Parts: sequence; structure tokens; C-alpha cells
Amino acid sequence: MNDASDSRPRVANPAAAALRTLLDLLAEGAPAERFAAAAGQARTDGADEAELAFVEDATRVASAVSRTLGQHRRREAELTALFDTAGDLAALRDLDAVLRAIVRRARTLLGTDVAYLTLNDPAAGDTFMRVTDGSVSAAFQQLRLGMGEGLGGLVAQTARPYATSDYGSDGRFKHTTVIDRGVGEEGLRGILGVPLRVGTRVIGVLYAADRAVRAFAPDAVALLSSLADHAAVAIDGARLLEETRAALRELGDANETVRAHSEAMRLATETHDRLTDLVLRGGDVGDLARDVAGLLGGGIVVHDADGTELARVRADPLAAPDRGVARSRTGGRAVVVDGVWVWAVMAGTELLGSVALTGRAGLTDSERRLFERAGLVTALLLLLRRSIAEAEDRVRGELLGDLLTPEVAGRSHDGASRHLRARRLGLDLSRPHVVLALRCDAGVRGRVASEAARRARAAQGLSGVHQGLVVMVTPARNPGELARSLAAELGHALGVPVTVGAAGPADHPGALPAVYAEALRCVEALHSLGQSGRGAGMADLGFLGVLLGERADVSGYVDRVLGPVIAYDARRGTELVRTLDAYFAHGASLSKAKEALHVHVNTVVQRLDRIGRLLGDD
Repeated sequence: MNDASDSRPRVANPAAAALRTLLDLLAEGAPAERFAAAAGQARTDGADEAELAFVEDATRVASAVSRTLGQHRRREAELTALFDTAGDLAALRDLDAVLRAIVRRARTLLGTDVAYLTLNDPAAGDTFMRVTDGSVSAAFQQLRLGMGEGLGGLVAQTARPYATSDYGSDGRFKHTTVIDRGVGEEGLRGILGVPLRVGTRVIGVLYAADRAVRAFAPDAVALLSSLADHAAVAIDGARLLEETRAALRELGDANETVRAHSEAMRLATETHDRLTDLVLRGGDVGDLARDVAGLLGGGIVVHDADGTELARVRADPLAAPDRGVARSRTGGRAVVVDGVWVWAVMAGTELLGSVALTGRAGLTDSERRLFERAGLVTALLLLLRRSIAEAEDRVRGELLGDLLTPEVAGRSHDGASRHLRARRLGLDLSRPHVVLALRCDAGVRGRVASEAARRARAAQGLSGVHQGLVVMVTPARNPGELARSLAAELGHALGVPVTVGAAGPADHPGALPAVYAEALRCVEALHSLGQSGRGAGMADLGFLGVLLGERADVSGYVDRVLGPVIAYDARRGTELVRTLDAYFAHGASLSKAKEALHVHVNTVVQRLDRIGRLLGDD
């Protein structure tokens, strides 16, 4: 009796069916373990021994083809990944981004726990950890490997790839405490390192590592080496790009420096030309202030050494910047104090004044140098002005001496010469002139002379020291009023008493010596009367002025003193002047006066009351 299996229909060609199954599995890309099922199916289908041997042989061949196809597919995937990596790296421009992309792709392609990259440091002679992916140890991320130390140091030194399945127990490498501690803290065992090469130069090492024992196959080494080659090119390209960018930045900075320098040179040249032209054409401090204010776009205020304002352009009144002047003198540079730039105008160690710039809190170096150069030109102009003033004062002093000196026997003044010299100084000797003699302490005579000279020039007059006194000759008609105002002004400005005696006016130059002598007597009289620090003319001294005056103007004096009474008698036909004369002639006695006048005493009293109302209470 046959088995039930014998009753199943027999496949006509079991071997052919098995071959077809193997081909289908190859086409699917099925895993190798499924290929053994083809031989079992052939046996089930009733294949004889020869057919089974044929199917088994075909199965072995199919498995080998499957493995080869798998290798090709894997290699194709790796190549595709490499091409993608190359494209990705080429698209990156930032070096840090390139390095991070390299280690991330290495970790992905090789399927490792960690990937990292070190770069060589030619200056230090070692290689240092630059980028990691998957690392958890801070010590590992900060490792530096000397050339020849550890696996990475050996790769960097020899430019050859090295792999170890278990680094800690591998005696081929030079172990150091620092490297072993870092690797141990990260927990790495299987490590593969390949060089990053640009031409023949090694720039670093690319690693893939596992925390378990792992033997890296040759295709893994080849894959990581291929990635390293792409990475080296990308790194070098990114480095060159960074260097190019840096060079461009430096070039831009250099261009900006050149531009700024060129602008500074242009400004300096323009400033030099303008200031030189200003000096050559005889400009003054005011012209300089206008030019500098225009160049710097601010306000300029110039003071002399005493704090007197000499010029002001585009600026509000400003007190002399004493604090800024002190700092500028000490440092020898322009300084900014409370938002105002200040430059001390010096001639050697002598302070001539100051220049202040307002409205410009910040200055570039070239603008500050321009401001300082303007200060130097200010010093030159002030020195020139002082020299001219001193020379002019000498000329004025000589003319003053000639005008005040009386003619002596055998020598006469050349009137035409004096008029010519006076016209050159801007004086008109044909006008009436008043002479003022100024008395002060010898210690302040220079300051008084300077102030008097300034006022005399403003009034188109003369001033100087003559016979030990400061003397002014100025166009005027009221000597007393001028003397009083001058004494008050000089006393207030200098803080010392200045006594001023005045006389005149002189209608022609020949009368000036006599008027000068009268002014001297007037100032001495003021001093003798205890009126130092005051000013007066001869007429202001009353009868004493009549006695001291060169020209005894008795009629004028009488008119000033008794004019209202005389005029009253002339209009009314009264005898007020006769009554006043009798009253004082008899010792201010009412009874004697009334007897001399042959009137009642009440009449004398009434007349004196009338005189009092006409002349005042005195």
C-alpha cells in the first residue's frame, strides 16, 4: 500500500522550478537565508538525487550572486552618500558649518556611536580636538594629541589610516594618561582614524568610534577615507574662503584707512593753504576764527591771556575756559572739558590766550590736529599783533613825547612832520585834544599803560609813559567828564586806584605842552587833596583850579560860581551881588552888612535867601 505522499502529483521538472525560485529571490534582493528554501522545495517536489545536487549547487551560486549584488548596492549607496556629502560640503561657506557636517555624515555613514575631527596646529606641533558629534565627555572634547601619541597622533604623524577594535588594550599605540583618561571617560573602544590630506599635507584626522568592541572592515576604512578626502577639500576651500574674506575685509579696512588718510591730507592741505593765505594777507584773529569755524563746523571763541574775548564766531558768549587751558598746557594737546574743546595758545612757556571750539563734542584725529594747528596760527597772529602794537606804541610814544615837549631856544618842532606822522597813525591833530595824566602805583603802571593805550587807540588818540606818568592825548572837549569816567573804568577793571587829572582842550598841537603841564598840576592837586582814585579837570577844582590853571579863566570861574545871581541882577535891577559882597566883606555879619548897604536887616536876610535859592544851599 503506497503512502499518501506518493499520491501527490509529481512536478514535471523540480530542478527548473527551483532555479526559477532562485532567480525570483535574486530579483527581489531577498536575504541570503531565504535561498536554502529552494532546495527543500525541490525535494518536496520529488527531485531525484542528481536534481537535488544541481539545485544545491545553484543555491550556492545564487547566494554568492546575492552577496555580490548586496555589496554593489551598499557600495552604490555609499557612493551616493559620498556624492551627496560632496554636494553638501560644496554648498557650505562657513568653516564651522563644514566641520560639523563632516563629522555628522561620518557618524551616519559608518553607523558609529561617535565621530570627531582634529586639526593640526603647526605652531604647537600637535593636533587638537575641533568638532565632535555624539560625544558626552568634556575632557574628551578638549583633548590635544602630540604627534605620534595615541591613534590620532599616529595618523597625523604618518598620514596613514589606523583602526583598532579595542583601543584600551591595543599596544600598537603610544598611550598617555591624558589621552587614555579622555577616551576612557567617553567610553570608546573601537576607533577608526583616517588622515585629512590636502595634496601631500596632512591638516587633521577624521574619526569614527564605537563604545563597544568593533573591528572595522576594509570597506569601512575606504568609505571613511573617501569622506575624509572630500572633507579635506571642503575644509581647505572653506579656509581659503575665510582667508579671502579676511583679506577682503583687510583690504576694505585698508581702503577705508587710505580714504580717511586721503581726506585728512586733503583737509590738512586745505587748512594749511587757507591759514597760510590768512597770515600772508594780514588777517587777524577774527578772520582765523571764521575760517576754522567753517572748516570744523562748530563755534570758535578766542580769549587773550587775561580772559578778554578777542573773537567769537557761531558761538554764544563763553567765559575764559581756565580749567581747560590748565589741562591743555600740562598735556600739550587740545582737551575737551564739558563738551568744549580747548587749546592753550602758547609761545614757549608764555600763555598768550586760548581757543575754544563749541558744538563739536567729538573730533577725529585729523580734525583735532586741524584745531591744534589753528591754535598755533593763533599764537603767531597774537605775537604779530603784539609786535605790531609794541612797534606802534613806540612810534606813538615818540610822537607823544614830541607833542608834549615845549619848544626850547635853538630847536623847534617840525609841524608838518608831526602832522604826517599823526596821519599815519590815524590821528587828526587839527581837532581839539584833551590831555590826561594818570597817577598810580609803580607796580601796576604797565597794566595801566596797556589799558590806556587800548582806549586811546579806540578813540583815535595817543597814549604812553611820559616823564614817569601814563599820559593820554585824545580828541575831546570836556576834560573833566572824560577824566572821571576813565578813573572809574580803570579802577574797576584793574582793581587798583588810578587818579586822572585832565586839562584842555588844546585847539592846536602847539598848545599841548601847556595843557599837559596843567593836567600834571591837576593830578597832583587831586593827590594832595586826598582825592586819589578819582578824576577831574581844572574846572572841577573850583578856585584852586583857577590858581593852578595855566590859563586863569577868572571870568569863566565867576560865571560858573555867581552866574545865576549876576543874571538875576541884570534882569531885575536888584543888588544881590553887592549884598553878597558886603556880607562877606564884613565877616558874614548881618548888622554890619545892613549898615554898609543902608538897608534894614530884614532886607539883607531876604536878599541872602534869594541868593541861596539861585545858587543852592552851599
